[in-house]
Amino acid sequence: MISCILLSAGFSSRFGSPKALAKLNGETVIEHIQRSLLNTLIEEIIIVLGNKADKIEPFVLNHKRVKFVYNKDNNFSQTSSFKCGLNCISQQSKGMMLLPVDYPFISSATLQAITAEFDKKSPLIMIPAYKGQKGHPPLFSCELKNEFLQLGNDAGLNTVANNHRENVNILNVDDKGVIMSFNTKEEFENLKAQAS
Repeated sequence: MISCILLSAGFSSRFGSPKALAKLNGETVIEHIQRSLLNTLIEEIIIVLGNKADKIEPFVLNHKRVKFVYNKDNNFSQTSSFKCGLNCISQQSKGMMLLPVDYPFISSATLQAITAEFDKKSPLIMIPAYKGQKGHPPLFSCELKNEFLQLGNDAGLNTVANNHRENVNILNVDDKGVIMSFNTKEEFENLKAQAS
């Protein structure tokens, strides 16, 4: 069983409004990402909400594979949000995918390819790459769960990957979406134009 932790708790300060609610193909980014994930064999999708949670929660899909949790940490750091999601992960899960909400251009086929390769090889860490550039979403073995939970909320999540460099498995994908993230409205519009 693979779980995906979808991070949507941050302040989106440079964007000016919640990135999760930006419009992509006639729906919000967070709806779009959920549908992409639901088109894979990922069995558990945990959405971490925080800043503006009341505005984003109505766009969480009513589906048995989707649930949401609130990050109570006032800084809504990526690490605190991931830890919050990890605390809700199923005991049956063997892999935990980390997907920030500002990566909406990754195809369902790529998400499924990452999941299938992880199932086949059972690596400690799997990271997709596009033309040699590492991207998102990384997929971690649940063996690393406690190591993540012991991180301080201000520590970078890449600390764990750096501790296990020899166990990182790179999966080359033909999907630029794995490196397409946005912080501003201008960046988002540019990426939408590239993706269309």
